[in-house]
Amino acid sequence: MILKGKVAIVTAASRGIGAGVANVLAREGADLVVAARDVKRLEETAKRLSAQYGVSVVPVQADLTRREDVKRIAEQAVRNFGKIDILAYNTGPPKPGAFLELTEEDWEYGVRLLLLSAVWITRDVLPYMIERRWGRLIYITSSTLKQPIPTLTLSNVIRISLAGLVKTLAYQLGRYNILVNGIMQGYIDTDRVREVAAARAAAEGKTVEEVIAEMGKEVPLGRLGKPEEIGELVAFLASEKANYITGSLILIDGGRTLCI
Repeated sequence: MILKGKVAIVTAASRGIGAGVANVLAREGADLVVAARDVKRLEETAKRLSAQYGVSVVPVQADLTRREDVKRIAEQAVRNFGKIDILAYNTGPPKPGAFLELTEEDWEYGVRLLLLSAVWITRDVLPYMIERRWGRLIYITSSTLKQPIPTLTLSNVIRISLAGLVKTLAYQLGRYNILVNGIMQGYIDTDRVREVAAARAAAEGKTVEEVIAEMGKEVPLGRLGKPEEIGELVAFLASEKANYITGSLILIDGGRTLCI
């Protein structure tokens, strides 16, 4: 268990990628604070992980677009465990749509969801990491940083700001032994991807499974990724095995984005 004795925060952890990350970190021995809006599902996740892996898991209901909710996440971590070692930052998706389909309110909400929430929670956890001269900041973003998807304008535009956050923080926080990295995931089999597939299926007169199969064909490995596969990368970056990795944006998409 490469994370035994560590305390990790995982946001948007009630389903999808966040739940997959929480599962792997718990398996590797980390005590967790998991946050999401869906408190019932979150509490079920916390109970399951605690029972399965014997770690302590604290659920915190939080809307990442609300500053007071975000602040409560770090507060609960310190109250329950006295420290914060790892931040695995993840969010739900913004509204899809082309540029001309989005309102100014959509943009304002997207900035709060995809950028300000990352800034807020980073500000909240950093004092505890700096104090102990050890920390891991891991931001789960999207492969749209490398290859935009035409119907995901908000994600394409706003998430790329996290690349700047990763690079800047890596430069500024290295002196405190705090490592900062980003993950750019591709097609992962989540509720969100299936919603996108359902919309495409309706427009093209196909079944959802047909569209999912077509999406898999775009990937050299021939399939969508699993949420736990993102979790494995997060666990590695959070561990002592990654002591010389910082300022990196790591693509994990089965080879779909072919770039140098």
